[in-house]
Amino acid sequence: MNIADYLDFSAEVSEAKKHNIPVVALESTIISHGMPYPQNLETARRVEAIIREEGAVPATMAVIKGRIKAGLSEDDLHFMADTPGILKASRRDFPSVVALGLNAATTVATTMICAEMAGISLFATGGIGGVHRGAETSFDISADLQELAKTSVAVVSAGAKSILDLPLTLEYLETLGVPVYGFETDEFPAFFTRHSGLPVTQRMDTVEEVARALKVKWDLGLTGGVVIANPIPEEYSMDKSVIDKAIDAALKEAQSQSIVGKAVTPFLLSAVKRLTEGKSLESNIALVYNNVRRAAQIAKALHQLQG
Repeated sequence: MNIADYLDFSAEVSEAKKHNIPVVALESTIISHGMPYPQNLETARRVEAIIREEGAVPATMAVIKGRIKAGLSEDDLHFMADTPGILKASRRDFPSVVALGLNAATTVATTMICAEMAGISLFATGGIGGVHRGAETSFDISADLQELAKTSVAVVSAGAKSILDLPLTLEYLETLGVPVYGFETDEFPAFFTRHSGLPVTQRMDTVEEVARALKVKWDLGLTGGVVIANPIPEEYSMDKSVIDKAIDAALKEAQSQSIVGKAVTPFLLSAVKRLTEGKSLESNIALVYNNVRRAAQIAKALHQLQG
């Protein structure tokens, strides 16, 4: 297979690879499905700017007219932010989206796939997917977890979205052999809050420690990803009792309206935003900014280790 038959690098990412500059992958679901226009476009621009400020290059992933994009131009960003009907593609959907020439935003799983295709080791997002509450009967488990088991990309996130069953999510990751490193924390962060009461695999206190752990894992032939759990900044962390109450109410709304499958997560996040009077969205944006900065720092440290 010639990957160039399917994958296009942006001019900026091509130059970065040519001149050996570290690159950080970004998803596009947050642009096309995460928030309204023009806030989504402004957030996407700011996320990319933060990575550049840290001395790395952003590669936002998407599928546009069937072409896999590793890095988006300004026109591409605007297209993803303001075009109705853009699909949300996970691993299952990816072949048909490309084959039929469709437009799609990438989830955590497909961003990891694109990043590995493009030779990019670090990916920053808000929060990974996981095991949904009630999964013992619904079997609703995010494809993100299986992707972490098989695709060698490190994902910097503020833990998993707190609308999920966090203990089962960590159990599932353990079963799949996916390390969960807490950055300056012994505790797995719960997206909107810094605390879940659940332990991480290993605490890491510097980006150099994280980079060394990533290099050793892949040098040893231990394929698959890593979750780098980077807690939301203290000043944006929400009160756990407030967010838990909002999530419980949102879950009841979803159940009463028979919301299932891929529609569950966006519905719950929207409901939590409404129930917290927008505070959850402010926290969400702040944690994304924090994660992309950390990912760029780790990408630089890993780049230096790899020579």
